Amino acid sequence: MRGTAQLPASKSESNRALILQALAGGGQLDNLSDANDTQLMQRLLLNPDAPRFDAEDAGTVMRFLTGYLAATGRHTHLTGTARMLERPIAVLVDALRQLGASISYEGQEGYPPLQLNGWNPTAAATEAGELTELPVRGDISSQYISALLMVGPTLPHGLRLRLTGKVGSRPYIRMTLALMQHFGADCRDLGTVVEARPGRYQPTDYTIESDWSAASYWYAMVALAPAGSWLTLPGLRRYSWQGDQAIVAIMAQLGVATEYVQDGVRLTQTGTRTPFTQDFTDCPDLAQTVAVVAAALGVPVLMSGLESLRIKETDRIFALQTELANFGAYLTEETEGHFRVSTDGFRVSDQTVATYHDHRMAMAFAPLALLGPLTIEAPQVVRKSYPQFWSELEKAGFAVTG
Repeated sequence: MRGTAQLPASKSESNRALILQALAGGGQLDNLSDANDTQLMQRLLLNPDAPRFDAEDAGTVMRFLTGYLAATGRHTHLTGTARMLERPIAVLVDALRQLGASISYEGQEGYPPLQLNGWNPTAAATEAGELTELPVRGDISSQYISALLMVGPTLPHGLRLRLTGKVGSRPYIRMTLALMQHFGADCRDLGTVVEARPGRYQPTDYTIESDWSAASYWYAMVALAPAGSWLTLPGLRRYSWQGDQAIVAIMAQLGVATEYVQDGVRLTQTGTRTPFTQDFTDCPDLAQTVAVVAAALGVPVLMSGLESLRIKETDRIFALQTELANFGAYLTEETEGHFRVSTDGFRVSDQTVATYHDHRMAMAFAPLALLGPLTIEAPQVVRKSYPQFWSELEKAGFAVTG
């Protein structure tokens, strides 16, 4: 494998930038992601006074819009797919209610769909000069925290979030704060406390970086490809706001070296592989990729920080365990929260991989085609984050049919 693969733009950056652009009232965004989640966010924000919003299966769209629509005083209905209606949102709704939002549940308590009925910021008043302070659990999706932070500067008294418990996916919180600062916000990360002072966002231009999460699948391909393989991935930055840049250090242990070049990175297979332990608390979207590659290469890996995988597009731990077993590999919980990847003879021989309505299941298992033929069910799920994934595989020399 040798050549260049085109990555999508980061949907994490794109969806945050779209909310901030809307709150700022302008600014030019370049290289927006073509992922379905981002295209959906764009369409919904074009009509903020609509009586109904459908976030489909997009977690960032559901959570960021909940914050945005509440803080801007909209009266509307917010729903999603059947799976989205099973994903909890009570932490965010409870916090917004304390800040003055009127939100009710239309179905099961603590879950979408939601009815938003305006905003009364006087309910969140504090002493003069003091930020409004809220305790928020940090041990679930960081998207709740980002949704609150982004509307923080628009509140009369700003916002101070006191994070309780173990904080997951902190790089995504830092990304949010960095983009807020780019749009003129006065905000900071103080560890267990994050603050956003009151003030107006400024219309600002921004160019979205390519997606490190998507890059992880190409790292997997170089790791599994024949010796001497290399690949260039344009649009990635050495100094990135994306937590999934952690793939650089992780894949170095699975035989892939990274060199930063003028407009991206160059990946080279080294063949040097070592057992390791990895905490995925700050980069949970890399877990599926790493588990599959480690299993295929027979490299023992102990994984932790996987708690949030239970509430993603599917229960990703169950999905990984089920599909890896078809190849002779196992993801076993040895102690609470610690999973070991092992194999008793990994083989690829025309198996079929179920994707569970999850784009990352499809893309994490696809690189196994380098070891033999396989079938990926419901391949269209990749449209959520990487619509051109299959065509990029064909350009790289894969035979893709279906």
